[in-house]
Amino acid sequence: MQKNKFENTHVTYAPKQKPLKNESDKFSQKQITFEDTPLLFPAGFEKFFLLIYFVTLPYIAGLMFLFFYVGEGKTELFLSLNEDSSFILTWAIGYEILASLILLYIVKLAISFSINNSKRGARKNFKRP
Repeated sequence: MQKNKFENTHVTYAPKQKPLKNESDKFSQKQITFEDTPLLFPAGFEKFFLLIYFVTLPYIAGLMFLFFYVGEGKTELFLSLNEDSSFILTWAIGYEILASLILLYIVKLAISFSINNSKRGARKNFKRP
C-alpha cells in the first residue's frame, strides 16, 4: 500500500490583521487651523483678516469687472454706474467671478492630474493588494 505524500502536510494561515485605523489619519477628521492655510494670516488676527479678505477681494473683483467690462474702461461711465450700484451688488458680482475662477482652476487641476496619471501607466502598474 502506497502512502499519499501530501497526507501529513498542513497549511496554516495566520489570521489576517486588521489595518490600523487611527481617527486622526482620516482626511475628514483632521483638525484645520488658520496657521495651516496658505493665505496671509498674522498670528492673533486670523479671524479679522479672514473677514477682510472675504469682504474686500470680491468687492475689488466686482469693481474691476464693472470698470473694464461694463464701463468699457471709461471713467465717466464707470462713475455713473458706480453711483447707481450698491456695495452688495458689486460684491455679489465679484463673488461670482471669484467663485467661477476657483471652480475653473479646480477643473484644470483635475484634468491635468488625470492626464499625468494616464501618462505614467497607472493601469499597467496596478496590482491587487
